[in-house]
Amino acid sequence: MTAAAGRATTVLRALLALLTAVHLGALLLDATTAVHLTKPALMPVLAVWALARGGPWPLPAALLCGCGGDVLLQIGGETAFLAGMGCFAAGHLCYLALFARAWRRRTAPWVAAGYGVAWLGTVALLWPGLAAHLRLPVAGYSLLLTVMALAALGAGARTGLGGALFMLSDTLIAAGLADWPRPPVPQFWIMATYIAAQWLLAAGATREAVPRPAPERALVSP
Repeated sequence: MTAAAGRATTVLRALLALLTAVHLGALLLDATTAVHLTKPALMPVLAVWALARGGPWPLPAALLCGCGGDVLLQIGGETAFLAGMGCFAAGHLCYLALFARAWRRRTAPWVAAGYGVAWLGTVALLWPGLAAHLRLPVAGYSLLLTVMALAALGAGARTGLGGALFMLSDTLIAAGLADWPRPPVPQFWIMATYIAAQWLLAAGATREAVPRPAPERALVSP
């Protein structure tokens, strides 16, 4: 990474931290205008940071799909919700393409089984509380999310944690659809876990894209 690129990533990381603080603070204060202004800016800034770090193309594509989903969910309404879920699904496919190339180790079968049980159990619990026409879309989307999270775990600990937090964030959204009890100010927790998830996925995915300094070779006298 060049010095200019290093400075750019530092500035972008600071900007993302500022936007995140303002957005989460606005959610706690119920400052609707600030929430609506900051939410669509989060993922584009992270996408530019990923590009500056030399991240492969599926990464900024996934983040921009996330931005599309953020905007559509912010609009509200069932049509926008389903379209937003489609945007996030496209982002998960981008992550799958990325982690398929970056796979570093095999995931133990019992871990894969655990993720499968978590998906099946969550869908089974949510199913009765979901509107009939939302059950299959939510089940299909959550399956794709679970597969992405499992692939992220196989790609590394940092991306694995990001995938798990993405699952938690979307489970909180689904809990609202099913009228489950949720923590106070649920949008704060949804966005806090979502932003952390996207950051961890991006940071983990770009780690291999940034060349590490070569070790210095000792000089040997002739």
